[in-house]
Amino acid sequence: MLKKFSNVVSTRLGFTAFLVILFWFKTLFAYFFKFDLDFDNGFQVLLAIMNPLSTTLLLIGVALYVKNTKLYYGLSFLIYILLTLWLFSNSIYFGEFTDFISINTMLASSKVAAGLGESAINLFNFTDLFFIIDFVFIGVLIWKKVIRFDQRSFSKRAAFAVTSLSILAFTVNLFLAEIDRPELLSRGFSNTYVVRYLGLIPFSVYDGVNTYKTNQVRKEAKPADVALVQKYVAENHAKPNPDTFGIAKGRNVIYIHLESFQQFLINYKLKALDPNTKQEKDYEVTPFLNSLFSSKETFAFDNFFHQVKAGKTSDAETLMENSFFGLNQGSFFVSNGGKNTFQAAPNILSQVGGYTSAVFHGNVGSFWNRNETYKRLGYNYFFDQTYFNVDKTNSFQYGLHDKYMFGDSIEYLEHLQQPFYTKFITVSNHYPYVKFDGAESGFPLATTSDDTINGYFATANYLDSAVKEFFDYLKASNVYKNSVIVLYGDHYGISNSRNPQLAPLLGKNKETWSSYDDAMLQRVPYMIVVPGMDKGYVNHTFGGEVDNLPTLLHLLGIDNSKYPQLGQDMLSPQHRNVVNMRTTDNWVSSTLTNFSGRIYKTATGEEITNPDPDTKKQIAAFNQQSEAQLKVSDAITSGDLLRFWPDDGLKAIDPNDYNYTKGLKKAEAIEDKLGSKSTSIFSQNGDKTTKQLWQTQTFQQLHPDLVPVESSSSESTKKK
Repeated sequence: MLKKFSNVVSTRLGFTAFLVILFWFKTLFAYFFKFDLDFDNGFQVLLAIMNPLSTTLLLIGVALYVKNTKLYYGLSFLIYILLTLWLFSNSIYFGEFTDFISINTMLASSKVAAGLGESAINLFNFTDLFFIIDFVFIGVLIWKKVIRFDQRSFSKRAAFAVTSLSILAFTVNLFLAEIDRPELLSRGFSNTYVVRYLGLIPFSVYDGVNTYKTNQVRKEAKPADVALVQKYVAENHAKPNPDTFGIAKGRNVIYIHLESFQQFLINYKLKALDPNTKQEKDYEVTPFLNSLFSSKETFAFDNFFHQVKAGKTSDAETLMENSFFGLNQGSFFVSNGGKNTFQAAPNILSQVGGYTSAVFHGNVGSFWNRNETYKRLGYNYFFDQTYFNVDKTNSFQYGLHDKYMFGDSIEYLEHLQQPFYTKFITVSNHYPYVKFDGAESGFPLATTSDDTINGYFATANYLDSAVKEFFDYLKASNVYKNSVIVLYGDHYGISNSRNPQLAPLLGKNKETWSSYDDAMLQRVPYMIVVPGMDKGYVNHTFGGEVDNLPTLLHLLGIDNSKYPQLGQDMLSPQHRNVVNMRTTDNWVSSTLTNFSGRIYKTATGEEITNPDPDTKKQIAAFNQQSEAQLKVSDAITSGDLLRFWPDDGLKAIDPNDYNYTKGLKKAEAIEDKLGSKSTSIFSQNGDKTTKQLWQTQTFQQLHPDLVPVESSSSESTKKK
């Protein structure tokens, strides 16, 4: 048997087939254990099993055209190694982003990678050794001379036959895919669909073609194309609610970006053992955010969905501050942020309301290309990691921990002229949800088989505590009463692939977990706190991040109808009560939910497999609406159409006017120039700092009863 095997793999055709089979097994491992291809039926599984063969044979078979023995084996190995690297990279990437690597992602890799540090190590799993163990196997076979190099050249006619066979096999594969999913490539359902039906390599080629087309669209865009955007904005504008329009006029705007924070955490209690009594008890995960959510000073929304894709946090910023979507592939900030034209919130409020704008973030400024994109959004200041004292004791790979970030930001915040428009980007509740040590430890971990889920609740509790401390400072410094504070979750924290493991903690059965359950977990908190107001309530309207800017502007008394915003005021009676996802055909309304190609009743989660005529009409209407909104958004982003937007009173931004170095000195110089007219917190406090008004306590100081008795005496309880 071994001799027969040796005779086969010692021919060039046999060796090529051997590499194809090995890579086929690795691809199937990725398909079924690393990716979530969401199979609907056995036919799709069959296509997924067969689709790697044609393209793998086509690529590795290229070496058969080479006559020289060393070049043939060298090229075969090189192609095999590159294919393995590509497959492995996608498996790692999918674990974090639930998506596949796109051309835009690769082109922007240096900007995205900034600040990632040890993240790649955290993403590595023991099972990933399966991707490289075969190299050892091949090496042993060559060393033992089971594989001998074939000195005979392979005829070009035979090589061409191999190429033709692989192309024919792919054509058959594509035909069968179109039977199960018509218009697979022309409609662009999702990346998962393309990989599921055709394979990872065809997806990469497909994505490359689309990327090229997108770049061509920008080059070919004309001023007349902006009429599409104008028409959509005019037809979909929702008039403001007269009861809420202008109730926050002239106030400071403070965004608190709740990293990876999902709606299910609100009012959630984790069951865990008390470290001292050893009895099971309920631990309230986010007590402060819970109190805000139910406050009469808060407009809270419990059916608010994130709408991000691979750009994740940066996509959320795009949506929240521009009211259009990120890209279908990659991050808009990274791919287009440094060159496109914007009509963003910082610029609108600066020119219309005299606002000073700033972002506070404890990561490097180049992460997601923020240091370039923020200039074009119109941010006056960007206080990134270079402004903070960052070391190993107060940070991790995504930046400065939240309590430190809020506390250290005061030095800069207090010198900004009011009214200000500010954004605080938190990071501590970011994957991989690292367990806190020392005096911040104490909140229990969940006890699932997934460490990512287990740590999620403790880091969320830390974020909750950090936000409370910042609110306490705002109140003590008298800033709170003249501000409107927007808190929002940017995207999911637990990815769909992990949701079944999360299910028991949510009172669900992981065996019956469905796409409907995945859809409902895309909800994130959205709270608008208006201090002094007593009309707050929990609003059940269905909406998403694209709706934030119109809602905020109306609260500030600014009519948004002349600006290119694709969302609607969520407090308006005309709000359409439906939210579209970045993926075409995914949407959620108050009546129906369409997610991953399945239709459900939103209220009950019951799947609709045979819709009646009325339901079909509703589905068609929602599909059309979703496609229209995404089409206009893509026209804006890919064609940079806002450079052609008609005069609405806003002056064009020149990014060369913005420089994010020496921000504190610039703010202090403005204070000195204004003198008694300065409206900064520092000036209004008699030219004295307010930093001492910020107070912080560790978890063990706040909850001494939750610290094990044997460790409480030995743990340090120093501040921060």
